[in-house]
This record gives sequence, C-alpha cells and structure tokens, in this order.
Amino acid sequence: MTQSITAKAVRGGLLAAAAMLLLGATPAQAAVQESDSGNWLFLTVTRGDARHGDPRGTLLLCDPPQGHGKAAEACAELEKVGGDISRLRTADAFCPMIYAPVTVHARGEWQGRPVEYRETFANGCAMGARTGAVFALDA
Repeated sequence: MTQSITAKAVRGGLLAAAAMLLLGATPAQAAVQESDSGNWLFLTVTRGDARHGDPRGTLLLCDPPQGHGKAAEACAELEKVGGDISRLRTADAFCPMIYAPVTVHARGEWQGRPVEYRETFANGCAMGARTGAVFALDA
C-alpha cells in the first residue's frame, strides 16, 4: 500500500513539474511571481548553440540584491536604465574575433512592468561588454 501511495505522489509531482515547464515557468519563478517582490529577473546564459548549449541560470532579486556574485552591481546597473537591459551602456572592450556564441535571456518584472530580453552575442567578451554585470553568472 505504501508503494502505491508513494508512486502516486511522485507521479503527481512529476506532472506538476511538467506542466510548469510547458507553461514556461520554473519553480523559482513560480515562487517569485506569487510574492510581491518588485524587481526580479530570471537570467539564463547558454554557451554554444542555443538549442544544444550548456545553459546556466539564476534568479536575480534586487530588494535586497541577491542571486549571483555581482547581484548588487547588476541591480545598480538595471536601476539606472529602469530595468531595460537593451539600454545598458556598452563598455569599451577589446574582444577577440573568435566566434563562440553566447545567448542570454532575461524574463521577470521591473517596477511592475514585465521584462523580456533575449540576445545572442559572438562570444562571452562581447556579452560582458554589452550587458555588464547583469549576466555575469560565473562571478
């Protein structure tokens, strides 16, 4: 009897997780969306082909800053541009002309407005110069 109850519980959990994935939400996003936290972004960085690459992700919260090694810096940069990642200032950088694609994606909320941003860069150096600390997940 215990095995059938446990199997049903596991099956139910798997179905719930699959439903969240199909709807485009992760457990971390679901928890944040239920709260009234204000400024948050779920960030992913995929090195290599966006379909077959190695994705990394984190939840960036900005009240107080937390989520990755440069959360305070990322939140300060986002505050300057009202959460609009496309308005971040490009830093002067000398990047190699090596094609090693990096795709970034941000989805969340900033000051009550939805945020959706996706861009593919030629390499990590170009990504860092363009997006600053926001996608510095390896820091």
